[in-house]
Amino acid sequence: MGRVFSDLKTAEYGASGHPEAPFRVLRTFERLKAAGHAPEKPAMTAGASDVSLLHDEEHLNSIRLGTFEDADTPMYARIADIALISLAGSLSAADSALAGEPAFSLMRPPGHHAGKDKVAGFCYLNNAALAVARLQKAKPGLKIAIVDFDVHHGDGTESLVLGRENTTYLSLHQYPLYPGTGLDTRGNCWNIPLEAGTSGDGWLSAFEPAFGLLLGTKPDVLAVSAGFDAYKGDPIAGLKLDRSTFKRIGALLAQTKLPRFAALEGGYSEDLPLLVESFLDGFF
Repeated sequence: MGRVFSDLKTAEYGASGHPEAPFRVLRTFERLKAAGHAPEKPAMTAGASDVSLLHDEEHLNSIRLGTFEDADTPMYARIADIALISLAGSLSAADSALAGEPAFSLMRPPGHHAGKDKVAGFCYLNNAALAVARLQKAKPGLKIAIVDFDVHHGDGTESLVLGRENTTYLSLHQYPLYPGTGLDTRGNCWNIPLEAGTSGDGWLSAFEPAFGLLLGTKPDVLAVSAGFDAYKGDPIAGLKLDRSTFKRIGALLAQTKLPRFAALEGGYSEDLPLLVESFLDGFF
């Protein structure tokens, strides 16, 4: 069936007019609960030692103190604690996957723009990359493929895993668009830029052969940065995926029969709960 990890404390921050808003967790939580996915609290906590697997040692302190600078990523009260809860969701989902049950972390803030010493693009800690690093620390030699289908390039994830042994990163994203990266493939980081207006069929026709090549690296685990802002109704981007496309993406990932987990990234449409439900219908 699969497990959904969520904690409504991650909805306890926000700024008027900011697209990364509490409804993303609150309404999706209720939708998944009604659909029988039964969100549960993270099975573990996250702390400084988890953060320091990939981020600078002072990165977490900069979030606690609000000394970082990014126009899109405000300082909120208790944001460091909330970001650690969000990270705990990804760590729990990764452990669940390795134990044989696919999992999804329904948390905010998202993570894939956060770099080694950088807060950016609504992201404070890189949840998916840290979960991968933690699995690989526990099981040296574990091969993990990261699939990122957020409409924005995961520049933070790429910066953290570029050249990392036993790790491959695949991102499909709109270009040009924030953050303005991801035009070319670099080593173990494979980028597929897509033009604004690309439909679900066009997206899948680009994804399927690239995903086949990714599976050729013989990963032991799939990690997924699940962003839903490539949706045709999303207010801040221009790809045209529909609800059925996200179910198809989930199904393609599930067909591998590999241990797999996913963490929520972007997705700012009011339809987000429906999109997540469709993805999980395929992914689980």
